[in-house]
Amino acid sequence: MRPQTVLIVLFEGVQSLDVTGPSEVFTGANRWQVSRGDEPAYVVTTASLGGYPVRTSSGLLITPDSDLHHAGKPDVLLVPGGEGTRVPDQKLITWLRRHGPQTRQVVSVCTGAFLLAAAGMLSGRRATTHWAYCESLAARFPDVDVAAEPIYVRDGNLATSAGVTAGIDLALALIEEDLGRDAALTIARHLVVFLRRPGNQAQFSAHLATQTAQREPLREVQQWIAEHPDADLSVDALAERTSLSPRQFARSFVAEVGMSPGRYVDRVRLEAARRRLEDSGDGIEETARACGFGTAEAMRRAFLRALGVGPSEYRRRFQSGFTPSIKEKDAHRHPAV
Repeated sequence: MRPQTVLIVLFEGVQSLDVTGPSEVFTGANRWQVSRGDEPAYVVTTASLGGYPVRTSSGLLITPDSDLHHAGKPDVLLVPGGEGTRVPDQKLITWLRRHGPQTRQVVSVCTGAFLLAAAGMLSGRRATTHWAYCESLAARFPDVDVAAEPIYVRDGNLATSAGVTAGIDLALALIEEDLGRDAALTIARHLVVFLRRPGNQAQFSAHLATQTAQREPLREVQQWIAEHPDADLSVDALAERTSLSPRQFARSFVAEVGMSPGRYVDRVRLEAARRRLEDSGDGIEETARACGFGTAEAMRRAFLRALGVGPSEYRRRFQSGFTPSIKEKDAHRHPAV
């Protein structure tokens, strides 16, 4: 197979990590291929209008490989985000409108979705962007079905991702489709990132999704929950730790953290279980008990609700070298209804 060409669009005010993150993933795939005695799988190039160097939003100067008008037809067109998407160059929008539909795979990172939308490429399609700009994208382009939660969204040959590091997740997903899971896993570990967050996973972890409480007792409770997911984390038990009545505690927690104690506990336990499944060889039942779910079935239902896959399937996808037990194999073949 000939190498696939990946063209990354550059413009003034581009977000540097939106460019370098996916680029490192595709370049890592080439290193993996060569290490196995195979030819590189990708040719990664950058291009700007006129071929001029661009200044990123962080001040870095990037010199492109070529002029967009001479870049040829790529297999994958990657459009990063950044401050330059707020008032985009209309010549760039015209170029995208003309060349984007001719490309086999179009990918945006972060606010690069605004450029695709302005070029008419997201009309009637489902897409996402950085969580802080989802409302703005939906307001400016009402014909786009904006999904605020996922870290990336696939709709036909279009793929849009959330802020910065989500572009790495999406690039890893593309690598896995092309070269297989072992390649994506090797690259992810080399870059010291998770392999790979499911596209429908929320943009926030349990801690990033909430704010830290202002009052010391509530901050201590948040820390306690994270360190003891298997403990009694009922409202009554947590309220006792803060010397508040259950009603006062619940009301104060919602006011300062932004969600109910029960919902926060559910998110922390799910996150703890995900990490344990990724990083250890503990069984499903042991993981369920250690993370406060009580039973494997309760944890399975929580995973299906949040991630769309059960714990055994999650581990199969995201942990290297895992060999499921006979019980786990049977559970995967005959999942509980």
